[in-house]
Amino acid sequence: MPQIHKIFTVDQIKVLFSSYDNGHISRTEIENTLGIGKTRFFALLKQYRENPDTFSIEYHRQSKPRLSNETEEKIRDELQRDKKLVEDKLLPITEYNYAAVTDRLKKVGIQVSTTTVIKRAIQYDCYLRKKKKKDRHDREVITSATGDLIQHDASFHKWSPFATEKWTLITSLDDYSRMIMYANFVESETSWAHIQAAQYLMQTFGIPHRYYVDNLRVFRFIQHRDSVWKNMVLGTDDVITQWRQVMSIMKTDVIYALSPQAKGKIERPYRWLQDRIVRTCALDNISSLADARSVLLEEVHRYNYLQVHSTTREIPVLRYEKALKEKRSLFRPFTLPPPYVSPKDIFCIRHNRIADGYRKITIAGLSFQIPGIEPRSDLDLHFIPDISKNYVEVRVWSSGKLVHTINLPSGSINKSINF
Repeated sequence: MPQIHKIFTVDQIKVLFSSYDNGHISRTEIENTLGIGKTRFFALLKQYRENPDTFSIEYHRQSKPRLSNETEEKIRDELQRDKKLVEDKLLPITEYNYAAVTDRLKKVGIQVSTTTVIKRAIQYDCYLRKKKKKDRHDREVITSATGDLIQHDASFHKWSPFATEKWTLITSLDDYSRMIMYANFVESETSWAHIQAAQYLMQTFGIPHRYYVDNLRVFRFIQHRDSVWKNMVLGTDDVITQWRQVMSIMKTDVIYALSPQAKGKIERPYRWLQDRIVRTCALDNISSLADARSVLLEEVHRYNYLQVHSTTREIPVLRYEKALKEKRSLFRPFTLPPPYVSPKDIFCIRHNRIADGYRKITIAGLSFQIPGIEPRSDLDLHFIPDISKNYVEVRVWSSGKLVHTINLPSGSINKSINF
């Protein structure tokens, strides 16, 4: 804003406004003379007309008092704590997050701007210059409706310096709204964990049009080139993975990313969640998976309901709800495709067996009689683990019908069935 008080006197400005009111000079001429814009012109004119006698153009700085010593010390302590996290090579964060520092200060009643925190960070040697970003093209929204494309991925890290092991974060994100529709920590990345993620999303939001994943073995069977030591028997995609079978049953297409850069949209929310979760877990001394899940839920809520997305310029959940109201959604209502009678028969681990001449099958060394089938029948076994109850339900299908159900302790079956 031009400091016109250093160029013109109050009386000179009064003469210009008086001439304007009398129709002797135009607004454009006054703006050009004073070097101000339309908004500034009308603000000064309003002030002049309200009371010409007390009209003034002197600049009065409206600054807040300096921060107290206690506040300065608290900012410094938080930045130093952040510095230890950034310098810890075992943690998956490499940059400072001053917005997170600001949020932590708010929790203890200290209201400061992120700009103030950055200034103190430079002063206390807690600052790293940001690297130039690459692959900006993948920031754009490539879909026109929610449910058109679900970005799905997993991240394996040590999420807290106090944890004794690493955990896997599985996340699903809607491309159009940028809303995180599924997020959960699991002890290990398995087909069953990804199938459960798909079940939650489909039963909560609907069946999406497409999934976008990488070439992880859970999602895709890939056969590498032949060598002098082996001959290729099965080619890429000749084997349909357990997760891929679920997608096929639900008529959901799958697209495979050809490079890590191609999955930029899901990688950025991962970095955002990763940064916030690791910092919170470290500062709150969190070591258990249950407590880490609580932190995850809080951060996902913040991302979906409170954060304005940098690309869409909208809060993800509001953009999602707006798309639903405008009927721009490719989510299909969740229904059971025939002949299935339960979601358990869709979201499960599948294996084939052939009954022997006595209508028996063997699972994990245990023999079971299957009633209602012919000897040597082809059987489809659907395994549904229940971790909380420590057992596995086995649903036996024959000729398109559910013929028998078996409950087994999970300990007796885990070694023979890969979940």
